[in-house]
Amino acid sequence: MSTKPLILVDGSSYLYRAFHALPPLTTSKGQPTGAIKGVVNMLRRLEKDYPESPIAVVFDAKGKTFRDDMYKDYKANRPPMPDDLRSQVEPLHELIRAMGLPLLIVEGVEADDVIGTLAREGTEKGLPVVVSTGDKDMAQLVNEHITLVNTMTDTVMDIEGVKAKFGIPPELIIDYLALMGDKVDNIPGVPGVGEKTALALLQNLGGLNDIYTRLDEIASLSFRGSKSMAKKLEENRDNAYLSYELATIKTDVPLELPIEELKPAPADKAGLMNWYQELEFKGWIAELENAPADDDGHAVPEAVALETEYDVVLDESAFEAWLEKLQAAALFAFDTETTSLNYMDAEIVGVSFAVEPGKAAYVPVAHDYLGAPEQLSREHVLARLKPLLENDGLKKVGQNLKYDANVLANYDIALKGIAYDTMLESYVHNSTGSRHDMDTLAELHLGHKTIHFEDIAGKGAKQLTFNQIKLEEAGPYAAEDADITLRLHQALWPKVAEAEGLKTVFNDVELPLVSILSRIERNGALLDTKLLGELSLQHGASIVKLEKEAYELAGEEFNLGSPKQLATILFEKMNLPVVKKTAKGAPSTNEEVMQELALDYPLPSVILQHRSLSKLKSTYTDKLPTMVNKKTGRVHTSYHQAVAATGRLSSSDPNLQNIPIKTDEGRRIRQAFIAPAGYKMVAADYSQIELRIMAHLSNDPGLQKAFAEGLDVHKSTAAEVFGTALENVSSEQRRSAKAINFGLIYGMSAFGLARQLRIGRNDAQTYIDTYFERYPGVAEYMANIRKSAAEKGYVETLLGRRLYLPEINSSNGMRRQAAERVAINAPMQGTAADIIKRAMIDVDAWLQTEQIDARIIMQVHDELVLEVAAADAEAISAKLCDIMSSAVVLSVPLLVEAGIGDNWDQAH
Repeated sequence: MSTKPLILVDGSSYLYRAFHALPPLTTSKGQPTGAIKGVVNMLRRLEKDYPESPIAVVFDAKGKTFRDDMYKDYKANRPPMPDDLRSQVEPLHELIRAMGLPLLIVEGVEADDVIGTLAREGTEKGLPVVVSTGDKDMAQLVNEHITLVNTMTDTVMDIEGVKAKFGIPPELIIDYLALMGDKVDNIPGVPGVGEKTALALLQNLGGLNDIYTRLDEIASLSFRGSKSMAKKLEENRDNAYLSYELATIKTDVPLELPIEELKPAPADKAGLMNWYQELEFKGWIAELENAPADDDGHAVPEAVALETEYDVVLDESAFEAWLEKLQAAALFAFDTETTSLNYMDAEIVGVSFAVEPGKAAYVPVAHDYLGAPEQLSREHVLARLKPLLENDGLKKVGQNLKYDANVLANYDIALKGIAYDTMLESYVHNSTGSRHDMDTLAELHLGHKTIHFEDIAGKGAKQLTFNQIKLEEAGPYAAEDADITLRLHQALWPKVAEAEGLKTVFNDVELPLVSILSRIERNGALLDTKLLGELSLQHGASIVKLEKEAYELAGEEFNLGSPKQLATILFEKMNLPVVKKTAKGAPSTNEEVMQELALDYPLPSVILQHRSLSKLKSTYTDKLPTMVNKKTGRVHTSYHQAVAATGRLSSSDPNLQNIPIKTDEGRRIRQAFIAPAGYKMVAADYSQIELRIMAHLSNDPGLQKAFAEGLDVHKSTAAEVFGTALENVSSEQRRSAKAINFGLIYGMSAFGLARQLRIGRNDAQTYIDTYFERYPGVAEYMANIRKSAAEKGYVETLLGRRLYLPEINSSNGMRRQAAERVAINAPMQGTAADIIKRAMIDVDAWLQTEQIDARIIMQVHDELVLEVAAADAEAISAKLCDIMSSAVVLSVPLLVEAGIGDNWDQAH
């Protein structure tokens, strides 16, 4: 018998947690796979962490258990398993069997009881036992031999861990559950006993039997409600003991499989391959194809080991040799290691490069831990690298090279010759296929698990910065970055290049933008911090006023930021209608719900105002002044090219995209973005760009005529839909037409339109039907794009950018319809993104070539914001509009509107 720990996996617990916690993945045929991938990932992790350990994966059986006979309402409130989860259960079971892991499903009991029995048997045989679960009830099993591990949260719980988490030892966990009950499992417990009360009783009196023999002592305890608690306990004695039985995990379940047989069998490599292909787990397919076989002939589940030869360069001769290699290379990978993710403050600690797969080097220049070896100086290394890095003819590849370009600019090095960027290659190839960070891409495309930064630097507050990391760890990590980048490029570029449209998007849009965005980020924006301080004070006063108003409407004080307390007030006390429920079945208080309720009730409206103002205060008026860079006196955002699936840029630190334009508070924040003395701000914005793209894509003569003649398109639509002359269209009719125009390009249904316009569903359907009669080209485009998306699995922008829609053929109607709505809108939103990016490239080329006294300082939605010399503002504004309106040629005019002002709000 092995002395390795016995590993018992609570498959049912992880299945539900993976389903609710991880993003929903589906195959091209619509089969959901997210929960499967989550659980299998967890099992692979356990195999790696506990090699050669006996192991069993346990799932709940279908049907009733002995607890249902004990208490007919047991788990009565649990909703049925969602269809998208149900369809993943059988494939997961088959995959686990193919992995060679014992799978246990025992009728009449729960997975917990099987695990409890095996845990007892294991400890009786002298084995340490590790229970892998996310279920708090399992804490009752913990003893000196049994430990819980949760691979989803990376936590381990022994006896001391249980005490730290729950405030009581493992032997009181059943008593704890019996007193509190469990809403999820519908265990009654004792009414009025929550977490604090249960702990007070258990910590002061002992377990359930002790509590019931010492009822007279409860009134003297110092918890809230102690005076009346003895009576409640007495009245609910039967429920408490019933709950104790229901919460107790059985440890004597008759099992057919002896514990000695709980050991991994040889994996069925062919079976695994079939399932990986069926479920489209491409990274695991590649891993299996490249994986070595062990003595039993089955694939080793370890990540692929790569052949490597990494140098840590500490002397001049080795450095010279590498400089020669870089000079001679057709393409080399380059990466910087720094002290900070903030590119304006980051200092270079070292640089790495690779010229062929497996051959890479790290040159440390500023490691400063105690006993660090002699290193080449940063000034010397960067001086020698500068001619190579600034040579446009020497081609470089990197992973998120915009960051490296910004950091190098701190040392007066202008990075040129950027030929490829693996983050952007992945993004252009498939923006929705995975995340685009190097660690994820290496596992997905190379089957290789990289050294993660946390592996060498630690986590949390004690995490080291790179200059504090020893070279024995820093060298392989940094050299691997360059090596993996080169390998990823070799894996990704052929996939991009095989589609002409993707190649165009990469070469003509995304790659040129790297240097331009770097320049925009470093330009930064000037802030009026005094105005922001005044706004913060005003917002603080308004927030307090709104809180008082909310308390008056609710009839009591409560925490406006607590969804639980808010739900109690709205749906229990005030009996407002429940619009939507959370995944756990509780009434939702999210933004969409509050907006709907605010149409009819005052408190949700106050809550929305409070949320909006609180967010503006914490995100902008309080935070922006703290983000001003000490060296430049400006705020420097980071633009992200590989986040939004449609191709739009996003920004962070600060997020410029989320400053409201339609509210007074949002406009006042924009007033704090100011032009320096002698300059003006110019903001140029595409007008109704997505509707114009719709007119082009649909080729609808009615829409094209409205734009060609410069008509108010919403007024024109209103005239068509409501059958009235253009000059007779009322403002209300125009508002409705605007909702229809924008709603339909986002795939809005009659139900959605009815809700927005507050009209009957039949009336809304009539509006839509009339719209499509007047604009048949739009209806035809929408039908064709749905069909094309279902056939291809993706949609494209005018320039050839693709957006994959994994749920376009989903068996789940709601998910399929959501994918169809994306299919309609993505070509428009994606084309708008391509257009503004092309405009940025053209505008930047004009500014650089003509050496205009102007600079782009922001890009937000469909708008470019520039700082320009005040004397040239009018001329620059006119030229800017010309360049932007010519970024692409559509069948309708691209209209650009520009404004000039001393601040962003004035210019918009």
